[in-house]
Amino acid sequence: MAEENNLERQFSIQKIYTKDLSFETPNTPAIFTEKWEPAVDFNLATNARPLEDTLYEISLTVTITVKCGEATAYLVEVNQAGIFTLVGFPEQEMGPMVGSFCPNILFPYAREAVSDLVSKGGFQQLLLAPVNFDALYSQHLQQLQQQASGTIN
Repeated sequence: MAEENNLERQFSIQKIYTKDLSFETPNTPAIFTEKWEPAVDFNLATNARPLEDTLYEISLTVTITVKCGEATAYLVEVNQAGIFTLVGFPEQEMGPMVGSFCPNILFPYAREAVSDLVSKGGFQQLLLAPVNFDALYSQHLQQLQQQASGTIN
């Protein structure tokens, strides 16, 4: 029976696209004259929503704020999305698929968009380090379990 379930599983990428982009440089051109000692704040969020029975839109939002002293040098936000077909996966595997596997596919596209926007904004190239989505998904599950049991760190 387990062998039959493996044969029925299907995963495919229907489309990968940029859902939203934002790049702001509120303190240009003055920021270009400052000594470049940036402080980077990096945030990552994922979202999954069913479109049809086996079709899901998964989105990955990357938000980066870079400050030089108290002044914001730039703020970049990229919402990279994809439409994925997921067929025949047991319920316990759907969470990791939409919470880790699919965002891992989207991340290189978001990374490239961030790098391009920052460079075109006149700033030093910003290359985001790889992200371990498996670890992030595991942390998320632990947080949900702690909230359910009433234990919050």
